[in-house]
Amino acid sequence: MSSRQNILFIMADQLAAPALPCYGNTVAKTPHLNALAARGTVFESAYCNFPICAPSRASMMTGRLPHAIEAWDNAAEFPASLPTMAHYLRDAGYRTILSGKMHFIGPDQLHGFDERLTTDIYPSDFAWTPDWLQGPEYRPTGVSMRPVVESGSCVRSLQIDYDDEVEYHSIQRLYDLARAPEHQPFFLTASFTHPHPPFVASQEHWDRYSPDDIDAPRVAPIPLEALDEHSRWLYYAHGQNLHTVTDEHVRHARHAYYAMTSYMDDKVGRLLQVLDETGLANNTLVVFGVDHGEMLGERGMWYKQTFFEWSSRVPLIIAQPNQQQPQRVTSHVSLVDLLPTFMHVAKAGAPFTPIDPIDGKNLWPLIDGTELPNQRAVIAEYSSEGVCAASRMVREGDWKYIYTRGLPPMLFNLANDPDELHDLAGQTAYKDIEAQLKQRVLHQWDPEDIHARILQSQKRRRFLAQVSAGSTDSPNWAYQPFQDATKRYIRGGGSAGPTSAKARARLPYVEATPPDLQK
Repeated sequence: MSSRQNILFIMADQLAAPALPCYGNTVAKTPHLNALAARGTVFESAYCNFPICAPSRASMMTGRLPHAIEAWDNAAEFPASLPTMAHYLRDAGYRTILSGKMHFIGPDQLHGFDERLTTDIYPSDFAWTPDWLQGPEYRPTGVSMRPVVESGSCVRSLQIDYDDEVEYHSIQRLYDLARAPEHQPFFLTASFTHPHPPFVASQEHWDRYSPDDIDAPRVAPIPLEALDEHSRWLYYAHGQNLHTVTDEHVRHARHAYYAMTSYMDDKVGRLLQVLDETGLANNTLVVFGVDHGEMLGERGMWYKQTFFEWSSRVPLIIAQPNQQQPQRVTSHVSLVDLLPTFMHVAKAGAPFTPIDPIDGKNLWPLIDGTELPNQRAVIAEYSSEGVCAASRMVREGDWKYIYTRGLPPMLFNLANDPDELHDLAGQTAYKDIEAQLKQRVLHQWDPEDIHARILQSQKRRRFLAQVSAGSTDSPNWAYQPFQDATKRYIRGGGSAGPTSAKARARLPYVEATPPDLQK
């Protein structure tokens, strides 16, 4: 492995692992991700550490579990004082660049990136702060079932506007980097918002699927009275009691989701094509990941915010330069593992010592086979909108254990029960494994302390949001991209002068011919 590999990190939003062909789906059309998986390493059991956008990404960026950085919800501030993978990679000599969504909350909208090429798509302030005291029906983001019942094709959407911009700037920056080898190695994150709802897609992508080909959810809707309490909270939080969702609505929403996934896959293909065209592919590690999944009608549930597989299990593919031999890793891994993995690449395997202890573990021993499979466990947390108490999940071996403050725990054996229909918690035959997993899930996580801290944080941030809402000159933390036009195209002056710029304008670069050889 080269000591200075570039890293291209491509992210999608709300893409469930079971929705992709490389994870067994037979409907989705994703030829570019299929090709990446066919030559790279597919992590079959990868999980997010928080099944909603902002906390998942903050946890991933820091390599730390959400509670350790107080990433409680989609409006919890991401402190500028926390080192991120971008800081560590900059320290290792990388040019760090972000194009697209990262949903940073607070005034720091860079968090270690040298450059940010686009603004974000969602608010960066405290407007979406939950209020557990008002119960699960309090919806600061206005989430409802409208995206499901109004799904279909469209001419244009804000998400298409956004992701087309992300693609353009990502591709252009790759061309710029290829022209300027002194700016390598680089870490470029291209982060798209598809296939996040609303469930609408362009006619072109909608027409790639026949309505007859759209599969129904594996698990039919579970009656309200039979749902676990956490799922009942989400039922009301999503306003399912306010809409009648028909089989046709479900089919249309799933049709749109697959179409949106194909749209995103097209962008993956164009990014990889630029790597090939410019020669960057020969020295660029490509990583594809997702912040969390989407229930997509399974069990009658939608969106995320739960630890069931469609919500919490995510795609993760790592493809080394010129790798042609595919492999699949069965060990449980999670997004916090990416930071130490990237640093392993950046330091060419040399030891990496973070400023603060991190929870992630380097994935490379699983890739190169020096670590035995199936020895790892994953922790995930949830405490954002739609619920009234914090939850934690541990995935270890065949087991998934879910603990929610004040509610009965849940225990599933996914080897025997992949659809998570048979809760084994409280059964005598499984008391030992349940006790073991409960001890693990409560380690350094006191539910009473966590609950009190979250309520106080919500109270504080709701007050600040209220004050800001009544002011005409409150600070706006939305990122404003800046482009230095003095360094674009052909400019005079400087030590290099315009001749160098003209030569660099061409890809591939052609060395100037010495005057004595021009005769």
